[in-house]
Amino acid sequence: MSQPENRSATLWGMAAMTGGAMLLATNDAITKWLVVDFHAGEIMFYRGIWAFPVLAYFVWRNGGLQTLKRNQPRAVWGRGVVAFAVSILVTVSFINLPLAEAAALIFMSPVFLTALAPLFLKEQVGFWRWAAVLLGFAGAVVMIQPGTDAFNAWVVFPLMAATVSALRDIVTRRMGTSDSAATVMFYTSIVAVIGGAVSLPFGDDFGSNWPTLEQWGLFALAGFFVTMAHFLIVVSLQLAAGAVVSPFKYLSLVWSAALGFLVWGDLPGAVKVLGAVMVVASGLLIVYRETRGRGT
Repeated sequence: MSQPENRSATLWGMAAMTGGAMLLATNDAITKWLVVDFHAGEIMFYRGIWAFPVLAYFVWRNGGLQTLKRNQPRAVWGRGVVAFAVSILVTVSFINLPLAEAAALIFMSPVFLTALAPLFLKEQVGFWRWAAVLLGFAGAVVMIQPGTDAFNAWVVFPLMAATVSALRDIVTRRMGTSDSAATVMFYTSIVAVIGGAVSLPFGDDFGSNWPTLEQWGLFALAGFFVTMAHFLIVVSLQLAAGAVVSPFKYLSLVWSAALGFLVWGDLPGAVKVLGAVMVVASGLLIVYRETRGRGT
């Protein structure tokens, strides 16, 4: 590939990562809006069924139904269950936390992944990666402000979401590339719909809320956004180096803060912003070290 083509691919990769990050943040905002009227399981179900039209297109583009053959069925289904748990925790996180604060704490996931890598992946984690882990933890503490009036016990949910998200990524790494992204996304969506369906009878009135036409539109948008977001992120990593495109993922925090202010009037204070910057800095340091294959 010539230099101009390389530059073009990198620019498209940056654009894809930015688009994916923005779509994820927008999906989070829609989810936060819907949690007023629906519990987490209902959201997973109604949003999940709208993911399948997009997934059907991906499956068709990747070779048709043969794409759905699983080489590691237990791992694929297991990852789907873990991913479902992440989605539930993320949804609950938006109940009593500002959008930007919950999103920033969920971005602790790569920090937890690095901390757990020696135990589950037998990967070496050297000085600089451990420094990044400590910086991320410090950033989370600054945001949470334990022992003060600003402390909100609901922060446990985004932190749990970040931890379980790290476990999902560990399962994904151990799976390798034997199953395509479209295959993994398809079965993950099946788990989300089944898990959500099981929870439908357990709403506030012991029965599922039937969405209005407007709410159906929001669920359709959310299903489309979250599926396209993951697809764009995969595409971005195929077009350009991870060290180049991964930082653009953090633009979603800026977009989350903007949406939180415009829709709910949330304005993070200086301390919250400082903590979020520390979490982002730790994630960028981890990306920098890992994409260069350095263990120190």
